[in-house]
Amino acid sequence: MRLARVSKDGIAGIAIHHTNAVQVLYGDADLDAHLVAGTLATAYHRVATQGEAVEEASLTFLPPFIRPAKIICLGLNYADHAAEGGFAAPTFPTLFGRFTSSLIGHGAPIILPKCSSQLDYEGEMVAVIGTGGKNIALSAALNHVAGYSIFNDGSIRDYQMKTPQWTAGKNFDNTGAFGPWFVTADELPPGATGLSLQTRLNGQVVQNATTSDMIFDVANTISLLSSFMTLQAGDVLVMGTPAGIGLARKPPLFMKDGDVVEVEIEKLGILRNPIVAE
Repeated sequence: MRLARVSKDGIAGIAIHHTNAVQVLYGDADLDAHLVAGTLATAYHRVATQGEAVEEASLTFLPPFIRPAKIICLGLNYADHAAEGGFAAPTFPTLFGRFTSSLIGHGAPIILPKCSSQLDYEGEMVAVIGTGGKNIALSAALNHVAGYSIFNDGSIRDYQMKTPQWTAGKNFDNTGAFGPWFVTADELPPGATGLSLQTRLNGQVVQNATTSDMIFDVANTISLLSSFMTLQAGDVLVMGTPAGIGLARKPPLFMKDGDVVEVEIEKLGILRNPIVAE
């Protein structure tokens, strides 16, 4: 199943990609509640049978989920990305949090704040927890995944580097692009491995990798996280970015007003956002 939160003419609803067409049912747009309740399939069926066919371009896409209990991001989770920053490949995941106040949807502007010129892109895959748990065995970890989506972990680099931890630079308003589609796990390879991931800035490829290149894959990440925290339905895991970030380039390549950034992941779609100065 492919589902999204959308709005049209100010009215929110749930969209599905169904038999090569997009259908929308307005009024109910709470994918968070459906995920936690285990009723995503019911919601999908309702849209498929009662929704109207629309042109995708006519829709405003919203972040698929806006009330996760936790957004947990992995840093340095591709060996080539760690190396370009001068770091050894981690033996334990580099973890940091994002807050929901930073989230935007596909098509919404990523905001370059007045206080910085160092807005960087990071194309990433998202895994969304469908069934929570503690001390989840590695062999069972993928059973806890509801599905996958795309993220652009827009980073304000000078603020990120002000302290040893990265909270400030990773949580500016309107920098966490998420979506457009949430794709259930049954439509993808186990752990969404082997999918091509590409980031483009103004049409030029700046990141090019595969999800098989992650140091800590989805199953390992879930098992490890659950060894010290209880995972909950709806938790969002942002699985890290490959090499090619703007900060590591010589000279650095930061996003500016008027740019357009795209993150494409095979079988998940394209997340596209313009850059707009505050």
